[in-house]
Amino acid sequence: MTSLVVFLLVTLSVGGVLYTLFQPQLQRQDAYTRRLAAVLGTGSDFSAAAGKAPKKSVEEVLREIEARQKPGKGARPSLRTRLQQAGLGWSKARYSIICAAMGGVLFLVLAASGLHIVVAGILAAASGYLLPHLYVKLRRDKRMRAFTEAFPDALDVVIRGVKSGLPLADCLRIIAAESQEPVRSEFKKLVEDQTLGMTNEEAVQRLFERMPLPETSFFSIVITIQSRTGGNLSEALGNLSRVLRERKKMREKIKAMSSEAKTSASIIAALPFAVSFFVYLTSPDYISLLFTTTLGNVVLVACGLWMLTGVLVMRKLINFDM
Repeated sequence: MTSLVVFLLVTLSVGGVLYTLFQPQLQRQDAYTRRLAAVLGTGSDFSAAAGKAPKKSVEEVLREIEARQKPGKGARPSLRTRLQQAGLGWSKARYSIICAAMGGVLFLVLAASGLHIVVAGILAAASGYLLPHLYVKLRRDKRMRAFTEAFPDALDVVIRGVKSGLPLADCLRIIAAESQEPVRSEFKKLVEDQTLGMTNEEAVQRLFERMPLPETSFFSIVITIQSRTGGNLSEALGNLSRVLRERKKMREKIKAMSSEAKTSASIIAALPFAVSFFVYLTSPDYISLLFTTTLGNVVLVACGLWMLTGVLVMRKLINFDM
């Protein structure tokens, strides 16, 4: 019992001495912790007054923009939206007429060539639906690539205009009048939306809806945050311009690095057709079995599906999304 009491007394004495020696360091560490918490926005009254409110406001704005720009589950652009994004002034009725006309012409051509009328009808219907859809998709992708290429230059116009004292609306009008297509037409619609009474935030959001690209998403976020929380707009847009140019450099670098793989894939995909053509020139009776017999037709279909699978896999491997 006596030894236990002595052990407790010695422990308390050593603890008291250590606390006395290291108390100043602990106080300084505690003060540093409070200042750090204030800067980070947690753990003090000062953070609630000076640090936490702006940070929370920016976070709320970002969450709101992300929720607004995030498409619904399984959502895809409507036909009208895709036509507008492709720069085509077609209506739904005109698009349907073009599909029907293309399908009818292909049906007449295939039926006149001696193909069975049912097969000709199926092929014509599929082609009448797919070919206009493919054309719109190609036009849409090409227009978006052109917008991505010219958008950083348009941002530089805004940056120089804001630094020189021009209002943001005047800078946007300069882009709408003097920039390259399709940036000019898209910013002209943006200026028209502002003229109708929309705020900058609403106008840039509609720009993103017309051009659903990462570049327009970034632009919408910068304008929205600046309009709600304030800040140096020219500096923010300058950072955005640098980011977009770095993304462009990265895309070009990826394109250069994957060019060898794309060339190899093209050669591999074209090789069976080239070999079949030369075999047909030298031994037509030998290769004609693929077209005149049922087993040959089955082999052709199986080889075509297998080749299509290989091409799609190679395309997936050498294409990068940014």
